Amino acid sequence: MAGKISEETKLDWLRLIRSDHVGPHTFRMLLARYGNARAALEGLPDLARRGGAAGPLRIYSRENAERELSAMGAFGVSFVALGEAGYPQRLAMIDGAPPLLAVRGNFATLAFPMVAIVGARNASAAGVRFAERLARELGQAGFAIVSGIARGIDAGAHRGSLATGTVAVLAGGHDQIYPPEHAGLADAILAQGALVSEMPMGWQPRARDFPRRNRIISGLCAGIAIVEAAKRSGSLITARLALEQGREVFAVPGSPLDPRAEGSNELLKQGATIVTQAEDLITVLRPILGASIEHPAEEPEAGCAPRAEPGAGERTRVAGLLGPTPVSIDDLIRLSGSSAAVVRVVLLELELAGRLERHGAGLVSLL
Repeated sequence: MAGKISEETKLDWLRLIRSDHVGPHTFRMLLARYGNARAALEGLPDLARRGGAAGPLRIYSRENAERELSAMGAFGVSFVALGEAGYPQRLAMIDGAPPLLAVRGNFATLAFPMVAIVGARNASAAGVRFAERLARELGQAGFAIVSGIARGIDAGAHRGSLATGTVAVLAGGHDQIYPPEHAGLADAILAQGALVSEMPMGWQPRARDFPRRNRIISGLCAGIAIVEAAKRSGSLITARLALEQGREVFAVPGSPLDPRAEGSNELLKQGATIVTQAEDLITVLRPILGASIEHPAEEPEAGCAPRAEPGAGERTRVAGLLGPTPVSIDDLIRLSGSSAAVVRVVLLELELAGRLERHGAGLVSLL
């Protein structure tokens, strides 16, 4: 069973994840390399320098971390760390799971089997009504409903599951509910459900924060239902992330004359499971949820991997294979002739220098 991480360790984790160019994936690589967050913080400047950083790396100070923890506590928010018993099991299994998840409300909801319901913000009245009904019936069957508290389908899904438990994943800080008119809905969720975020207090969500939020929505769940989605929409991004995470994708059929259903109808053509009632999801998910869900074998702080140090020409060779077009890490290993460990170190250095972008499915590119 997962253990309890000390408050001092959480403080170090918070400093590390809030430092420049450190995302969840890089966080895990740093802990594997250095063994603990404090040693990783000490090693950041040298890694960034070797990656070609233009200036000094901003490291989140202990004072700022303490202020953030204090502000969270005053707002009723608590951190649960990856590896702790209260961390959602399915979320812990995805690549890029948030090291620290800020939670407000009923923590017990995070232990429920979960289904996400997402869709169009400018949803039809029929779409919202169906999302509410689907959420209510799934809630009565024992599922917590996850969504992004956006207008339209998301709000309907939350309203339909208020009595049974719903989880809203925020794109900003807990004190920055978006859209602002859903502050009352957020308060109503807290009675039987929870609000979660990886962002700091005071963070106002920007456009690029919503895809980051979407990976948590899909990561929490065994399956995700798309009720209405246009051809290019955030809901389709969530569906793609769900597929990458090995989640089941469901879609509600819509009129071919309604552009709000164009994306969800396309998902059905691509093999998504059709949904016209809650039982359609339950039939598929019940066998999956009956299988055991493995927790990570050890907490990220548990050990320190042997350090691979790139040779004189290896940094140049790996960096020379990179460009603005995303390439797979496997191809970099094969073409560079270097070991996987060495290539990952070079990528880590470039990322901390602000020169590398990570994409889904193990792809990277130079900025």
